[in-house]
Amino acid sequence: MNNLATVIDAFGAHKAAMAELKKKEDELKAALADLAPGAYEGTLFRLSISKSERETLDMEAVREKLSPQFIRAHTNVTEVRTLRVSARKAA
Repeated sequence: MNNLATVIDAFGAHKAAMAELKKKEDELKAALADLAPGAYEGTLFRLSISKSERETLDMEAVREKLSPQFIRAHTNVTEVRTLRVSARKAA
């Protein structure tokens, strides 16, 4: 059980570190937000910015148009395993 606690704590610490990295990434992206599409050179890395269009399906509108039976008949169900970790409150 002690090894399990170590793994859980390591997983939680990793997730916390990833959250901090994501926050920093978002800050850096915001600092680059005004750059036009193109290529930009850093000392160690090259940044490429491109623009494209993405088509998405308005599922709310689709559900209004199609019958519940049709939706059920064309819905795929997959099993998902989720791990959530949160900091423990001090005792």
